[in-house]
Parts: sequence; structure tokens; C-alpha cells
Amino acid sequence: MAVKNRFVIITGMSGAGKTVVAQSFEDLGYFVVDNMPPTLLPKFMNIIRSERDIDRIALVVDLRSQVFYDEILEMNQALKDDKNNDVDLVFLDASDTKLVSRYKETRRSHPLARNGRTIDGIKEERTLLSSVREAADLVVDTTSLSPRKLREEIFHSYAIDDGNVPFHIEVMSFGFKYGLPLDADIVMDVRFLPNPYYDPDMRYKTGLDKEVSNFVMKSAGAEEFYTKLHDLIAFTLPGYEKEGKANLTIAIGCTGGQHRSVAIAERLAKDLRQNYTVNVTHRDIERIKKGAD
Repeated sequence: MAVKNRFVIITGMSGAGKTVVAQSFEDLGYFVVDNMPPTLLPKFMNIIRSERDIDRIALVVDLRSQVFYDEILEMNQALKDDKNNDVDLVFLDASDTKLVSRYKETRRSHPLARNGRTIDGIKEERTLLSSVREAADLVVDTTSLSPRKLREEIFHSYAIDDGNVPFHIEVMSFGFKYGLPLDADIVMDVRFLPNPYYDPDMRYKTGLDKEVSNFVMKSAGAEEFYTKLHDLIAFTLPGYEKEGKANLTIAIGCTGGQHRSVAIAERLAKDLRQNYTVNVTHRDIERIKKGAD
């Protein structure tokens, strides 16, 4: 049975949160196209059919494509007419008062009110989009939703349906001598553990080698430290998920990123995989130089 393409058309009122929703779908693994003119849909579909790895697509259509407003419903129907597609039209809305407030906070002008009042542009846009709102499969009122709550709303509606896991963990080992990882959320220093570098038999091996890993994990205090580290990470992960964080990078560092940090990172990744999607990388493991690890 052929796998259907999953399409989501994201539209709605300007200032209602389309950027947050687009980013949320991106975190869910969707191929996101921003500011998609409906007239380009046939060419886009031809490209998609030739790309087997792309089967979940989110299309953002908003006021920047205002000349195409009348064609949003045509786009929606054209996608639904293809039996190989599952299609949802998502409309984002918010109260006039909230939309005005958001424009004041960002100090941006409404696209339909560049030479007039913001509220007039909002009312004109609401009229233009009334039929699109009525046809929507999902209407999300973001008036009282924070960006985090809006992400949760999208995850709840689509992550479950697609069987997708939006939250994943990157465990990384690194060497402090080469600088801190710029994208790390949590950094742990394991330079207090005995250094295998000073054993000639392990100097040019790494934490991926069993001999080195055993040396690190059986050193004084290592097991107690690891237990406390794992418990701390396990305790905090549900909180990160609840806050709508899509990924978390945990960086474990020693001096050169070859021995101690690698051994700890490998064990942590293995244990976290019991409950989470985890990837492990060793940033500096190939930098084997003469000098302390």
C-alpha cells in the first residue's frame, strides 16, 4: 500500500502565530515551505513526487501572498483531490485586541494598514479570510496562548497522529582545550576524574575502547558521579519536554575530548535511549595529539 503524503496548509491572521507553528512543524520533521504562492503548487508537486524522502510537507500561505487569497481554497482542494494526499488546512486566529497588542509590541505595521490604523488592516484581513476560516480543518485561537503553549497545541494535534517524536537528545563529548560547544544546553566537566592519557597503553586510545572506558568508570568516585549525573538529567528531561523544547544538547567535556568525556557520554547516551531518541557525537575524538588529554 502506497504511503500517502501528509500536507498541512498553514494560514490565518497576521500576527496570530504562523511563524511559531511553522517552526513547530519543522521540529516534527515536516518539510516547511514559507510564503508559498498557490500558483506554484503544480510545479512544487512535481518536485515532491520525485523526492521519496519528503512525505510530510507544511505550506505557509499568508498576507505576503495577498494577491493569492482567492486561491488558498483552490490549493486546498487540489491537494485533497489527489488520493495520495492527506491534507489539513490549519487557520490561526486571535482577537482584534490581541493582534493590535502584538503589533504594538513588535512595532511593526500591519501589511494592510501601512498608511492607516492597525485595526483597520486587521478588519480588512479578517473579511478577506472569512471563507478560508470556515473551510479550515483546524482553527487555533492563539489569543491566550504563549508561544510555548501554541507549540504544545501543534505537537498534541500532529505528533500523536503521525507517530512522531518531537523531542530528541544530542549527547556530545568535547575537549575544553578546543573551546565550549556553542549549541550546548547542559555542560558537564569530568576533568576531576583520573586521566587515562598518563597510562602509555591508553594514551592514544579513546573512550570507545573498552580498556579506557573501564578505567574511567572504575576510577574512584566515577560510579557515584555518574549515578548522580544520570538522575539529574533524567529528572530535568520531562520539564524540557513540557516547555516545548524540540531538542536538548548535553555536552560532556574533558581536557582533550578523547578519553574521559567520551566514556561518560557513551554510557549516558546508552542509558537515555531507554526512554528517548538519542544521538551521540564525539566532537574532538580525532584530535589525537601529543599532550595532556
